[in-house]
Amino acid sequence: MDSLVSLPTSHCHSPLFTSKPHSSSATTTTTTSTSVSFSLPPPPQPPEPNIRRPKSINPSPKPKISSNPLKNFSTTTPTTTTNNNFSHVPSPGETTRTTQSLVSKLRLSSKLFPPPPPPPLLHDTRKATQISEPEAPSPELEKPENFRQHGKIFIGNLPSWIKKHEVAEFFRQFGPIKDVIVIKAHNEIHRNAGFGFVIYGGPPPVAEKSALKAVEFDGVEFRGRVLTVKLDDGTRLKGKAEERARWVERYQGQDLSNKSKWHQEREGSRRLFRKVLDSEPENWQKVVFAFERIDKPSRREFGLMVNYYARRGDMHRARETFERMRSRGIEPTSHVYTNLVHAYAVGRDMEEALSCVRKMKEEGIEITLVTYSILVRGFAKIGNSEAADYWFEEAKERHTPLNAIIYGNIVYAHCQTCNMERAEALVREMEEEGIDAPIDIYHTMMDGYTMIGNEEKCLIVFERLKECGFTPSIISYGCLINLYAKIGKVSKALEVSKMMECAGIKHNMKTYSMLINGYLKLKDWANAFAIFEDLVKDGLKPDVVLYNNIIQAFCGMGNMDRAIHTVKEMQKERHRPTTRTFMPIIHGFARAGEMRRALEVFDMMRRSGCIPTVHTFNALILGLTEKRQMEKAVEILDEMTLAGVTPNEHTYTTIMHGYASLGDTGKAFEYFSKLRNEGLELDVYTYEALLKACCKSGRMQSALAVTKEMAAQNIPRNTFVYNILIDGWARRGDVWEAADLMQQMKQEGVQPDIHTYTSFINACCKAGDMLRATKTIQEMDAIGIKPNVKTYTTLIHGWARASLPEKALKCFEEMKLAGLKPDKAVYHCLMTSLLSRATVAEAYIYSGVLSVCREMIVSGLTVDMGTAVHWSRCLRKIERSGGELTEALQKTFPPDWNSYHTIAANSDSETDDEPKSDDEDNDVYLDNVTDGDNDIDNEDLNRLW
Repeated sequence: MDSLVSLPTSHCHSPLFTSKPHSSSATTTTTTSTSVSFSLPPPPQPPEPNIRRPKSINPSPKPKISSNPLKNFSTTTPTTTTNNNFSHVPSPGETTRTTQSLVSKLRLSSKLFPPPPPPPLLHDTRKATQISEPEAPSPELEKPENFRQHGKIFIGNLPSWIKKHEVAEFFRQFGPIKDVIVIKAHNEIHRNAGFGFVIYGGPPPVAEKSALKAVEFDGVEFRGRVLTVKLDDGTRLKGKAEERARWVERYQGQDLSNKSKWHQEREGSRRLFRKVLDSEPENWQKVVFAFERIDKPSRREFGLMVNYYARRGDMHRARETFERMRSRGIEPTSHVYTNLVHAYAVGRDMEEALSCVRKMKEEGIEITLVTYSILVRGFAKIGNSEAADYWFEEAKERHTPLNAIIYGNIVYAHCQTCNMERAEALVREMEEEGIDAPIDIYHTMMDGYTMIGNEEKCLIVFERLKECGFTPSIISYGCLINLYAKIGKVSKALEVSKMMECAGIKHNMKTYSMLINGYLKLKDWANAFAIFEDLVKDGLKPDVVLYNNIIQAFCGMGNMDRAIHTVKEMQKERHRPTTRTFMPIIHGFARAGEMRRALEVFDMMRRSGCIPTVHTFNALILGLTEKRQMEKAVEILDEMTLAGVTPNEHTYTTIMHGYASLGDTGKAFEYFSKLRNEGLELDVYTYEALLKACCKSGRMQSALAVTKEMAAQNIPRNTFVYNILIDGWARRGDVWEAADLMQQMKQEGVQPDIHTYTSFINACCKAGDMLRATKTIQEMDAIGIKPNVKTYTTLIHGWARASLPEKALKCFEEMKLAGLKPDKAVYHCLMTSLLSRATVAEAYIYSGVLSVCREMIVSGLTVDMGTAVHWSRCLRKIERSGGELTEALQKTFPPDWNSYHTIAANSDSETDDEPKSDDEDNDVYLDNVTDGDNDIDNEDLNRLW
């Protein structure tokens, strides 16, 4: 919504992007001093285009070398000689010893080239031996193996604009990096030659292992290029040594007076640069090339280039261009500084933006209203409304007549933080100042009301917009569509879209995405795909965001293969997938227990050039914890640390939930200690995991200690916390403690939900207090909470424990009348209860068993072998010679029941007369019924994610 309801960037940028021509005297001034002062301009020079300088009085003149800029940085004094064709120029950082070694090699190479004469005579043997002595170690050093470095890999086909930190960020996932070497181009040092090297750190075995893991991803896509990744064989270092020797040999005959590559006149280059900037701003390579062709750019060209990078959000290149301008002695103006502040604001680096403002104040440069407006907008983008207010108040003190642009930015800042009261006050203040609100402020207010879900005020602003004479645009209708999609009223969103079409406004990509998001929240996959088909029919091409939504829909349906196929279609359309593209697929496979395919998609993500983030690893860990594969989850956590990705509080909380599901209190507290020691935030979800572990293992005293620590940390107990505690006491059958918690919930104003009542009914059933359980059902009906299948299952189980199968059968009929479909757990519980009492109950119990059995046959339910064995024992007590009930019930047994029954006939007959207690029936039920807190686990994990 940020881009949809953005304020008038054209109004905000117009003072930024237009610049007046400045004097170019600073660029044409020639200074003879080696130091440059930025505080005072140099004195003006007389216009003498052809100045003939006198010859130097130094008896040994320095050679004129124009193509070797390193000459001026030499720290050694050249040896005075009469021959000016050669003068050794050491590179920066070379020591005197290196220089002497290079000179000695130079003398040796001059003797060996041209080739030496035929073998000398006996009296020249000693001299030949002296000449050949330096070549003794060369055959061994020329082997590539001797130049190879462990943990070093070669990276080929890199983009020419890539930087070292980007390469390091991508390859950091395979291990710690010691150094990155990007080979620069020969002619343009700000570009690279398309290849480089990565050196992994650590002990040699660890570095070599990291290098081997990186080599496995040879052919990975990175920034639109297919990289070549292989182990370094030492060829570069060997070739570099040979090239250095060849360069030394050819240095004497080299012509150092190369001409410049820029042959066009300066004015023509400047005109060409402005033309490209106006006509093709999207082609950044062409813009940069046109700027580089200018021989001596003036302040105007530098300002335009900083402005261009600011609009693109490239704050690093904007700063580089700014510093290049200052290095040429051109002092920046308020306009150039404002463009640099704009670049940092777009890049959301407000610390650097403020440092530029401080520099402006130190240099006495005026801070204009445009600069203040950019600062307010920048802080609004990062959600810091207090800082935005500070700079807005300073702008009011220094610039009395404010405009609508800065008011729109401060209103946007408070709308982003949902402080609508302050936003309304600012709008009133603006109108009292006589400033008319543009349509963008109306859109900002509508977006703010959408964030807080205030439908009434959002519609009031929309109607007011039309009353003021504005024609609703696609942004106006998009705000309403987004409002209804977020609050779950997708039908009204469709009405708004029809109203928009009647007004002659067509849908764009964002409005379609809003409708699809609305259906995805409702898990209405069919209508989401219908909207996607309408989008394609309108001739719109889906973007990355829309593809991500469709992939999420396929994963929600469980159609993982179609989701992967959509990723491939996305790549064919030349859209680059993001980590958000692969996250639902990875989580879907992990949650289904298909870890092999989840890891395949994880590798596929890496090969697509996506660097795994903490959220990607969290999705993988979440799927493993839901399947209770904690060992593999911990392995993923170790791999995450090795890849340089720091776990966050969600990572540790997810692992704590996994151990809580297993009842492993020790491990849960261990990762809680890690989370606290690393200084991460402790929230209510973290404590929920601890409480779940304590309640699952029956350590209710530890659970009470956790609740006391929550109170000490000022973390309130919500519905989920109470559900966990009530379920913990229900496991122990302590209905009194559970009832006390229910009272505390009502006193603290926490509303119980269906899980709360189900857990309390479970406590009543385990305590045998069925009267209280029945009253709880009546209380649920009074407050409008309808029992679900799990609630009825718990109640049926309670009547079975109370030896009242007729009540259980009545509860079953009430569930069907309520429109709920019984599941396997309900049938198992009810049938076990009825079969255990059919021998002593009335005739209608027998008919009830037959009725339930027929329903199971129609539903196609099949029980497991253990349940079949238990039911067959009960049937022998009812119909020893077989009958209608036995024949009907055996249709629900597994297919291999007959062979199993034949083998186990003798053992069954031996135990046929053994009495069966209710406790054994309940044990069988408890082994097959769904665990009482699984639904709570899944809901907590989804909210946590």
